[in-house]
Amino acid sequence: MSTHPSPNLVTMFTPGAVIPAHPLALKSDGSVDWTSQRALSRYYIDAGAQRLGCGVHTTQFRLHDDPSLLAEVWSNAAEVVSAAARPVGLVAGVRGRAKAARREAEVAASLGYHAALLSPAPDASDGEALDMAAAVGEILPTIGFYMQDAVGGRYLGVEFWRSLFAQPTVVGVKIAAFDRYRTGDVMRALLESGREDVSLFTGNDDNIIADLATTYRGLERNIGFVGGLLGQWAVGTRAAVDLSSRVAGARAAGRVAVELLTAGTWITEINSEVFDVKHAFAGCVAGVNEVLRQQGLVGTSICLDDNDRLSDGQAEAIAAMRRRYPELLDEAFVAENLERWRS
Repeated sequence: MSTHPSPNLVTMFTPGAVIPAHPLALKSDGSVDWTSQRALSRYYIDAGAQRLGCGVHTTQFRLHDDPSLLAEVWSNAAEVVSAAARPVGLVAGVRGRAKAARREAEVAASLGYHAALLSPAPDASDGEALDMAAAVGEILPTIGFYMQDAVGGRYLGVEFWRSLFAQPTVVGVKIAAFDRYRTGDVMRALLESGREDVSLFTGNDDNIIADLATTYRGLERNIGFVGGLLGQWAVGTRAAVDLSSRVAGARAAGRVAVELLTAGTWITEINSEVFDVKHAFAGCVAGVNEVLRQQGLVGTSICLDDNDRLSDGQAEAIAAMRRRYPELLDEAFVAENLERWRS
């Protein structure tokens, strides 16, 4: 069992933290394209990401069906991070019921991961999800995950979040409910808990900038998101780092410029095509891969699950977003560094 890492890599998150949800790059035969996988990690590091989330939804949940391959993917990202010129944290997505998730956490900890993002089994009860969090928390600090219904999540009430915040190994929550009311439930539970050592990350890819700019009021203190752990930040990562930093500074000053909120609507427009909103998010993972494929970072947009594929017209819609918002999708930055990242 690994000891917990130093607090600066787990509990201390700089406001405006950008954590890309790392995709899985596959060849046309379905095997992992390790050259592209390393190139992605190098891109995120050079773009200024504070941490990488690997084994999470955008890395594809089907990956967890193959523990050996999952460990290889985790190891690959850890090797790239170890060679970085600055400290970069690693968040491992762990999945399933308590026993299986604990085994995954043990592997991730042995590879140098600093925290675990929790994805309980789809049919897990509230009690089973809490048991899973406690089991993983014996190995690594944990980050809860409120996932939207359209991609396999479900409603989690205030009582669930109160119980989760009662676990001392919880250091954060990713809120990706795509619902302002459910987001508010988590905020209220955290305010009621009295804990000041839990960081909240937006995963609401439809509302990123507004989330980062918002303060939630409690009786004795106010809270807000410290950053984002997002599939959307797997593309346009350098632009995301700049935007997130600017929003954090504006919120601290109490004055958020209209131009930042306007940029937020542009990000949401991009996300609508990348995540395939018009087809109920059917192509959301493949859409992230397709942006990266069009930019030359990966070779294909295919996924481990044949059902995860681009919808009709999605590739063309993504290409249109690249032409419309090149600065928000790092077009010049990627083109300038692509050869080096893939070497």
